[in-house]
Parts: sequence; C-alpha cells; structure tokens
Amino acid sequence: MQDEPQDADALPPDVLDAGAGRGRANAERTCLVTREAGNPERMIRFALGPDSTVVPDLRARLPGRGAWVTATRAAVAEAVKKRLFQRAFRQKGALVAPDLTDVIEASLRDDLRQAFSLANKAGCVVTGFTKVESAVESPSGVAALVHASDASPDGRRKLAQALRRRYGDAISGIPVIDDLSGEELDMALGRDHVIHAALVAGAGTAGLLARWRRLHVFRGEAATLGTAGTEPQGPDAALPDAVQDGGTSSRTGPPEAGG
Repeated sequence: MQDEPQDADALPPDVLDAGAGRGRANAERTCLVTREAGNPERMIRFALGPDSTVVPDLRARLPGRGAWVTATRAAVAEAVKKRLFQRAFRQKGALVAPDLTDVIEASLRDDLRQAFSLANKAGCVVTGFTKVESAVESPSGVAALVHASDASPDGRRKLAQALRRRYGDAISGIPVIDDLSGEELDMALGRDHVIHAALVAGAGTAGLLARWRRLHVFRGEAATLGTAGTEPQGPDAALPDAVQDGGTSSRTGPPEAGG
C-alpha cells in the first residue's frame, strides 16, 4: 500500500512522466530538484522497481511512471538528501541506495566502454601511436584523440603537437578522451596494450562522444581533460539523442582544415 507524505504537494503535480513509451516523444520533463522543465536529454530518469527500489533508468525504457533529475552528480545527491524520490513516487518506504551517485557514474563509465566497443566494430577506432599520428595528419583528420589514463606525458605531448600541426587554432574542436585506463581500453577494443587511439568519422562516432560528454556533465566537469583541444561548453555540450540509442545524427567531426 502506498503512503502519501503530507508535503507531497510541494512537488509539481506533473512531476512524474506517464511511463516509458507514453506521451509525446522528447516532451520536456520536470527536474525534482530545480522544479524546472527541460530537455530530457539533459536529465536522468528514475523508475520504481517491484521491490520499491529507486532505479536509475539511463535509457529511459523501464516500465512504470518515472521521475527526472538534472543529469549531474550534485543534483542527484540533493534529490537523495531531501528524499525527493520518496515524495515524487508518493512512497515513504521507497528505497534509495546511499551511494546512488556512485552507481550512476559507474554505469556511465560502463556505457563509455561499451561505446568504444561498438565504435571499434564499426571501424571508427585507430590504435597504435604511429597509426594514430598518421590519422591525425591525414586529410580527413580525426574526430577525437584517445589516451589511456595511464599514458605517458611524452606520448600525449607528441600527439598534441601533431594535432597542432594539423589543425592550428581549430584544435579547440578536437575532444581528447582519457577517462579509461589502458586495461579498460584493452577490454573494450579486444586488443592488448592500447595506450593511444583515435576516433575517426563513422557509425559509432556520435554515440561514443555523446556518452563521453554525458559522463563529464554528470561529474560536473567540462569535457576538456585531455592535453590538447577543448570541447564546447553550455547547451552545445549537452547530450544528443545519440546517447540513448547510439545514433549518428549529430555532427561530431572536427572543423575542416585546409592542406
């Protein structure tokens, strides 16, 4: 039996969606924390499991009505602290993991590893220092540069120099991804000793970059942690629909450069 807290009316009456697959596609959702309506691509959906556990629904596909929170660690932590999930689902006994933010971040990292695997199968990943350097200097260039988090500063520096030679000032459009260790890249790509890689244009590019941005947005970090290049900030750095389905609708390649 559901219990309705006395302060449930503090939340907007439409704070829960109608259920996965119901209602107008891409309709704005109301964040439990800010009480503001916004694009669901910039939020995380939460569903209530059969055991009354609040479950993060990163792909917004779980059954039942869902609650939405802005896709940042700070917002989710505040929702947990203020017991907003219990109020939204009108269940005082709804169970929320105390480490929910860590669970979500781990899931987002898993999504990023999976995206690397999919991009690799689609032929979008080049590995090996020499091949990566050649890809950077090629006429088509690269969509992103990838380093293992434990890569040496020397290798990073040399590839940053290659990017600078190829793109000049347009280097600011080249994401540099260094969130995964060499061991994690090995597992994702099915290869040994992956230290440096490049992402080239193809079917898996948009989905991987969307997942990478989503992880950084959740952490509250700008997606700029590499040694070269920066990512656009603000609305343009948010999460395209590709993050849900691995689509390729967004342009992700670097600015075209002459030569």
